[in-house]
Amino acid sequence: MLAENEVFDPHKKAVIYCRVSSKKQTADGSGLDTQEYRCRKYAAEKGYVVEEVFPDDVSGGGDFMNRPGMVSLLAYLDANPFENYVVIFDDLKRYARDTEFHLALRREMAARNATRECLNFRFENSPEGEFVETIFAAQAQLERQQNRRQVLQKMKARVEQGFWVKKAPIGYIYVKSPRGGKELVWSEPLASIVREALEGFASGRFASQTEVQRFLERQPDYPKDMPNGKLRPQTVPRLLRKPVYAGYVFSEEWGISLREGKHDGLISFQTHRRIMEKLEQGVYAPARKDIRKEFPLRGAVSCAMCCSPLTAAWSKGKTAKHAYYRCYNRDCGVYGKSIRRDKIEGDFEALLSSMQPSDKLGAMAAHMFRDCWKLLGGQAQGATDALKAKIMETEDNISGLVDRAVTATNPRVIAAYERNIGELEKEKLLLMEKLRNPGRTKHTFDELFELALKFLTNPYKLWVTGDLAMRKIVLRLAFSGHLQYCRDTGFLNPKTALPFRALGADSPLLEGHGAAGEIRTPDLSLTKGVLYP
Repeated sequence: MLAENEVFDPHKKAVIYCRVSSKKQTADGSGLDTQEYRCRKYAAEKGYVVEEVFPDDVSGGGDFMNRPGMVSLLAYLDANPFENYVVIFDDLKRYARDTEFHLALRREMAARNATRECLNFRFENSPEGEFVETIFAAQAQLERQQNRRQVLQKMKARVEQGFWVKKAPIGYIYVKSPRGGKELVWSEPLASIVREALEGFASGRFASQTEVQRFLERQPDYPKDMPNGKLRPQTVPRLLRKPVYAGYVFSEEWGISLREGKHDGLISFQTHRRIMEKLEQGVYAPARKDIRKEFPLRGAVSCAMCCSPLTAAWSKGKTAKHAYYRCYNRDCGVYGKSIRRDKIEGDFEALLSSMQPSDKLGAMAAHMFRDCWKLLGGQAQGATDALKAKIMETEDNISGLVDRAVTATNPRVIAAYERNIGELEKEKLLLMEKLRNPGRTKHTFDELFELALKFLTNPYKLWVTGDLAMRKIVLRLAFSGHLQYCRDTGFLNPKTALPFRALGADSPLLEGHGAAGEIRTPDLSLTKGVLYP
């Protein structure tokens, strides 16, 4: 109905502005539709002709020029400078919830000769009317700021209780929690993909962040963040550094230290620490984009004269192409001289064949590994007591540093204490995780060592039957450094990995074993790096 002294104008043109605070409200509710319906009904009662509707689904705080709908509305008014439009909106809070920008938007509308009309507020062109409008705008800003403060306080409290409150990391989704609110749970198949990437980097299967990136890019289910199906350079480092994947939460923004979360981690905290150590130390790997199946040794073999990695390529002959490895160090005496691919790869296969231990040594290694497995399992109680003592010692150290930090006055000294306390807190979390799983494994001996023993007893078979990825794994696990190759004499003093040295004829692991093949429990210090990290 028309108010007193209002005139029904069937020729007046109007535009409608609708806004909700988030895209979720647009998808889940009917906020925009309801606002448009009410505004159209209002326009019909006033006799206005509605030409356009400008919706927005962004937050009400901040600059109105960051709202696409409002920017389009102002541009529409600019495109029709001789029309005195009526701008209709449902509620004053939909217009702006910031006093400064509310007043600025009022000036923008006036400059375009636009009349503002609100279903729940009557604008008056008088000092009193402007004063009341300013008061309502300030009230809307206060409510917005109070709501934001309340939301942040609740989010901070949730993190302190161990709940993740930010966007769900890849591999997780939010579900309703029986403890109130929402909590993270695994989302397959992404959870398994992320776990494989993290554990692969920690274990050395992926020797660089680039290899992790290529692995993730090959997974069709893993979301890509570039139009060409690739990942941005910063994506993998961020993924590797997130403690949420180890089941822990923290917030530097709110001053909340690292603590155990309420969700299940994809990896252990120990694995996360190993990842962080590798990132801090930096890793080197002969991983290149141009390693192809035609040249599996490229990047792993270096020149014996200058130690530069050999490159490889096809050379075109009169009737066919030929594959060669070459040294391209201009200061090297064999610069540019070709090595036939068949020759160098044949020598490599012969080297792998020579690394195959006898059946007797393979069986002996299996017995030794099983004895060590049982012995380590029997030491679980002693390890538990040692961990408890270490945790108490760490807590005492933390308490001592806290007392010193409280009495300190120098900002640099206080900052140093805080860093040390943070490191001790992380160490305590790691010890507590070990205490929850002292000497127990998720798999049996056979499950863990069957494939490993097959590899140790016959790496040559995996090389000749495996694909390029398997061959790269063989290279990485069988040798501890670059292989040096001489054109005349072949491979020079290859540095085999520890497990193969342990199975050699002169291995200290075999000392004390009788000719009859008697198996005795070996010294565990000799197996460090073979059986346990």
